[in-house]
Amino acid sequence: MSKEYIEKVRVFALGGVGEIGKNMYVVEVNDDILVVDAGLMFPDDDMLGVDIVIPDVSYLVENAERVQGIFLTHGHEDHIGGLSYVLKKVNVPVYGTKLTLGLVEEKLKEAGIFRHTTLHLIDANSRLTVGSTQVSFFRTNHSIPDSVGICFETSQGAVVHTGDFKFDQTPVDGKQADIGKMAAIGERGVLCLLSDSTNAERLERRNQKQRLVKGFQKCLKKQKGESL
Repeated sequence: MSKEYIEKVRVFALGGVGEIGKNMYVVEVNDDILVVDAGLMFPDDDMLGVDIVIPDVSYLVENAERVQGIFLTHGHEDHIGGLSYVLKKVNVPVYGTKLTLGLVEEKLKEAGIFRHTTLHLIDANSRLTVGSTQVSFFRTNHSIPDSVGICFETSQGAVVHTGDFKFDQTPVDGKQADIGKMAAIGERGVLCLLSDSTNAERLERRNQKQRLVKGFQKCLKKQKGESL
């Protein structure tokens, strides 16, 4: 009787745990290394002479031939700000949504590595096979549009990275989180959930961004001529 094939799965962080910034997670499925985000952190007051702090990517450099790609959840600096520095050491494909890649593109041009970098556009409905691993995405709400969570399918269950998120019933862009898709992933079985927890202890509901939008719209209607 043949035994069911079980993949070897490892998950660990290179930054972003217990700190605000330099977010980077590694998901290993057998020999494949899949990286989530590549952020920076701004220095503390006691870090004199330091402009930015980036994750220690020595492990990725030592295993560069196994790294299949870097997957970006959204376009904030603490998730993409270290990308150009990482790609100079480990040149691998980058996957992200339209807005996120637009922000990344400018950083890569500034660093002089845009022409040597492969960018893959994805959206919340994309399904890919990267290396030997199936990767899918789901829409989340955050303070920046075009944010996604990422699901890595393994024989032991899914490894799910939410990115930064909130459940917003009145998102400014009108696109709500894919709660149904999240539920379906849960029903199939989740081995590991890597979840944002910032402000998770706060109970109140907020719709500040909608109030801001209405305020801007009111001001712009009164404005004569061009508005920038």
